Amino acid sequence: MTTIHAVTMPKWGLSMTHGKVVDWLIDEGTPVGVGAEVLEVETEKITSAVEAPAPGVLRRRVAGAGVELPVGALLGVIAAAEVPDTEIDEFVTDNEDVIAVEDAGESGPEPESVEVAGRMLRFLRRGEGGPPALMIHGFGSNLNTWLFNHEPLSVGREVYALDLPGHGQSSKEVGDGTIAHLADVVMEWLDVVGIPQVHLVGHSLGGAICLEIACREPARVLSLTLVSSAGLGSEIAADYVHGFVQAERRNQLKPHLQQLFFDPTQVTRQVVDETLRSKRLDGVSEALTTIASAFVVDGQQPTRFAGRLAEIQAPKLVLWGADDRILPAAHAAILDDQATVHVLDDCGHMVHMEGARDVNRLVDQFWQS
Repeated sequence: MTTIHAVTMPKWGLSMTHGKVVDWLIDEGTPVGVGAEVLEVETEKITSAVEAPAPGVLRRRVAGAGVELPVGALLGVIAAAEVPDTEIDEFVTDNEDVIAVEDAGESGPEPESVEVAGRMLRFLRRGEGGPPALMIHGFGSNLNTWLFNHEPLSVGREVYALDLPGHGQSSKEVGDGTIAHLADVVMEWLDVVGIPQVHLVGHSLGGAICLEIACREPARVLSLTLVSSAGLGSEIAADYVHGFVQAERRNQLKPHLQQLFFDPTQVTRQVVDETLRSKRLDGVSEALTTIASAFVVDGQQPTRFAGRLAEIQAPKLVLWGADDRILPAAHAAILDDQATVHVLDDCGHMVHMEGARDVNRLVDQFWQS
């Protein structure tokens, strides 16, 4: 039986409904492997590459550059070289509209909320199978930071992404804002949801929270993946942290957000506007100020785990962007003899977004091993 694979408009994040084809990265007739980047798509939030879902040859580029299409729309066709053109034509005719209508109507899993110690915490659960994994975002972000990672990593396993207190749609009560307190809340959330053991993945501030949990409850942590993690050295771009908190207008906020990326053009107007809207929610400013005051003291990180790493017996994976302007990639070397370390070129602090393909591959391999 002939197998023909559709390349479709992806759904990146909970709110994405449409995307625009920027350009094709390969020509028709080009052989591809699974995960090869075949075209770029632009959304209101970010531009990124769409990967091949299966090996074969790019037989047809259905959607041209500049075309805006709904999630699930047919963009291209991959099949073996020996598949007749007539079968490719028939596949396109049969699926050009059906895929777009069916997939665009699938909203995917909806976020959930639970009460933890008197506050509501929002989370998103994807996939089935275990043992489960939990992804914890960085300062000023939310669970949508994992939009390029959550679904790919949830194939064959249950993966959660959480809004920390003071972030996203979780409660804005952050206590004293310390890493220790936020770790307390995450551990209580694990108890409420019923997760006795977990693979932890943390970005930036989230990495420091994962380190705190792994030091305090080592038996609970199956593995530890640190993505541009805080808590390993003293250096940090304090101007970013405080500037992010203080920015009240678009022209004030945009330069700080651009510091997060190797490619600053990733910071679109929509990204800036959405970030401003979230910062203007009741209680957010106070929550972020409290966390920032505990996170950065006298221009440095006061909470560091370099002397406690021996307490963590779980396998460790460290991923960093070589051009990180918030937390220096040199901090990854602290774990050279205790972890598998990868520093990715042409990536900044948001390495899990800019280098999503490599990050997803490395994390998946790490979990499987």
